[in-house]
Amino acid sequence: MKRHLIISFMLFVSLQTINAQRCNNIKNFDPAKFKADMEQFITNEACLTPQEASAFFPIFNEMIRNERMLYDRISALRRIKPATEQGCADAVRKRDMLEIQIKELQQQYHNRFLKLLPASKVYDILRAQHRFNRRMFKKGMCGNKRQ
Repeated sequence: MKRHLIISFMLFVSLQTINAQRCNNIKNFDPAKFKADMEQFITNEACLTPQEASAFFPIFNEMIRNERMLYDRISALRRIKPATEQGCADAVRKRDMLEIQIKELQQQYHNRFLKLLPASKVYDILRAQHRFNRRMFKKGMCGNKRQ
């Protein structure tokens, strides 16, 4: 019985070590590659012409940068829980305001996209962006290659 317990423990430890090594892929994340992959995916899924893509992606990337700044502020609010009830209430309200700002920002950029491209292509772009992000999330940060 002791022998089986020791073998099971050793197997568990070695599997954890292997998983930890796979999770080192987080350190190998390349933002430029991620951006290029996303642009390629969106271009293919939305059937953008090279002219449409060259006009669209600078505005799209600007939107992503501005969203990221707001998401970072939300993340900062989550990091440390306020010590008082009033502090918690303020943090909740600030987070709500930031989420509303994100939606307003998206609406502004979507309207810019609609002036630049046909509505059907904008719809396909937004759908493709969502699908790309879901795929990347499903793959996970630890090298899980599910699709």
